[in-house]
Order: sequence, then structure tokens, then C-alpha cells
Amino acid sequence: MAEHDETRRVLRSYAAAWLASDLEAVLDSYHDDIELHYMGTSPLAGTHVGRDAALVALSQASQRTTRQLVTVEDVLVGNSLGALIAVEDLGDPPQRVRRVLLYRVQDDKLRECWLFDEDQRFIDDLWSKEG
Repeated sequence: MAEHDETRRVLRSYAAAWLASDLEAVLDSYHDDIELHYMGTSPLAGTHVGRDAALVALSQASQRTTRQLVTVEDVLVGNSLGALIAVEDLGDPPQRVRRVLLYRVQDDKLRECWLFDEDQRFIDDLWSKEG
């Protein structure tokens, strides 16, 4: 039950920081050994291991397209994993996209993330453009 509570607390805190555009708190949520798993076929697809690699991938995603978090629709927590269901406006003109971010929490930090997009082809096109 303690892992369940830790996951819920960490994800709710992360969601609140993301919604408040509190970049310092967002970055502080990442474990030093975080692994980001991006789906699709864009140049950013694949696994990014470690804090530095994750920050490079996140920075490149932001450079390749405009993005604005609209809301976090829900925080879901299971026995070993948790998820955020987020809605973002991406691109110019913006297109509203629902995204599921699945997390594994360790040491009170986000240790691993898998990102699943409602419209993967759209994301691949956005992330294939040079910023």
C-alpha cells in the first residue's frame, strides 16, 4: 500500500507543478536515472536514459512545436504504476491532443515514463520538423 500512496502523491504533485507551469518543480520530479519511452517513428522516438538525455529529448520536443498544457483530466494509480491523462494544444495552428503518460515511481521521483498519444501520426509529423 505504501508504493500505491507514494505513486499517488508523486503524480499529483507533478501534475500540479505542470499545470502551474512550475518548471523547477517539474524538473525536480525527475529521478536522476529517469527513462523516457517515446512511441512512434519521429527522430525523438525511442528510449532516453538518464536525466541529461531526458532533458535533451524534452527540450527538442519543445523546440520542434508549440505546446500548451490545457488540463490534466485524471490521475490514475495502480499497484505499481500510475498515469496522467493530459490534454495539450500542439502545433501551429494548435490541435488538441489527449496523451497518456504512464509512470513508474521510485525514491519519490518519476523513474520511468511511457508516452502514448491519441494521434501518433500527428506527433510524429510535429517531432520530425527541425526547430
